[in-house]
Amino acid sequence: MMHTFPDEFLELMIHYRSLFSKPVYLHIRLLLFGTILTVGQRTMSSVLCTLGLSDEKGFCKYHRVLSRARWSARRCAQVLLCQLVSYLCLDDHRLVFAIDETLERRWGAKISKRGIYRDSVRSSKSHFVKCSGLRWVSLMLVPYLNWAKRCWALPFLTVLACSENYSVKQGVTHKKLTDWARQMIFQLKRWLPSGELVVVADGGYACIELLASVRTKVTMITSLRLDAALYEPAPPRIPGKPGRNRKKGKRLPNLSEVLEDKRTQWQTVVFSQWYGHLDKKMQICSYTAVWYHSGKPVVPLRWVLLRDPDQKLKSRAILCTDLEMNAIEVVQCFLRRWAAEVTFEEVRRHLGVETQRQWSDKAIERTTPVLLGLFSLVTLMAHQLAQKRRLVISQTKWYQKSYPTFSDALINVRKLCWKKFNFSTSVKTDDKLIISKDLFNHMQHILTCAT
Repeated sequence: MMHTFPDEFLELMIHYRSLFSKPVYLHIRLLLFGTILTVGQRTMSSVLCTLGLSDEKGFCKYHRVLSRARWSARRCAQVLLCQLVSYLCLDDHRLVFAIDETLERRWGAKISKRGIYRDSVRSSKSHFVKCSGLRWVSLMLVPYLNWAKRCWALPFLTVLACSENYSVKQGVTHKKLTDWARQMIFQLKRWLPSGELVVVADGGYACIELLASVRTKVTMITSLRLDAALYEPAPPRIPGKPGRNRKKGKRLPNLSEVLEDKRTQWQTVVFSQWYGHLDKKMQICSYTAVWYHSGKPVVPLRWVLLRDPDQKLKSRAILCTDLEMNAIEVVQCFLRRWAAEVTFEEVRRHLGVETQRQWSDKAIERTTPVLLGLFSLVTLMAHQLAQKRRLVISQTKWYQKSYPTFSDALINVRKLCWKKFNFSTSVKTDDKLIISKDLFNHMQHILTCAT
């Protein structure tokens, strides 16, 4: 069987050519192409069957691409980031990123870095669910896509955060999620040294040590506890007064008290999209303060309180390490964080995350980041089709969509790939097979199905 790749796919893959040896590059290009076309489990066997290589005697060479071949996933992440910025963010003066963790549910005694974690998808405030799996921390670019009319979270750098029990057994220092986040943000700043970078995260990353270490590199926006210890800035030092310089000033009221204070001045703002709500009215107020705890560094910040005038949504607080950023801009950047949860669900449903079956440590640490990066590659190919007005939205009688989703992007990319896919044919004959129109339409639906 001969394989012909579409121009949109080759245009993206050519940038990775220098990162691999020639044989490994050819195998990786073919495996990525097959992973896009494969439906169901993303095991190596299913990908090879999709490519028509089920009779390949040297099938083990494709397994070795993940388990033994020498190549750097970090350098691939850098190339992918440059592609995302150059294709999608040419006119953006501020680049917004999201950092979040997700749990890949996996079982098996041979998976050495497997741990027991809280399953945030199945748990609630009153019901705690633990699950066996691998915990991944992903850094994603969150641009606004004009053809989708919303923000998409596009992963490019993903690392495996091991459990504390595994670190103890290996005799190494345990890295917390905030430690991984700090290293990833430093790496991001080295890749993009110029420009304004904003990183949004949930309350788990609202750590004084993390914010103090990265606030000179990027602008951090996270959730903030309503009982956080906030202070006024330290007053200027009095000349001749003994003792060290003060770190903080007078203690400020808790944000929970500000929320209930009738003297608080609120500004009403209408947000076009608010976590499933369109044109949602919210009341906000903002001010600057200093966040401090004994024995920890001082973090100047701007806090923003959000309150629903209809009293249907819970009030919350947001912090920003850039004191000059407008409160409305802070909230708009923070709203982009919710796109990360959509991405994690899409890669499970459409790209087969949690269905791979690698056991070796190196293959495990490579496969899931590649599948998350494939989400971004498919989005880039769909973006090229949208610019050429060739992106078609799949509609049903019971679900009418105005704008494309990732399933539409994947369907269009698959159609593009199938058109370039050449099959070996049988001996030429005059026999003809006539099928009904309904059967033909049913076969076409199966080929374009996203799952």
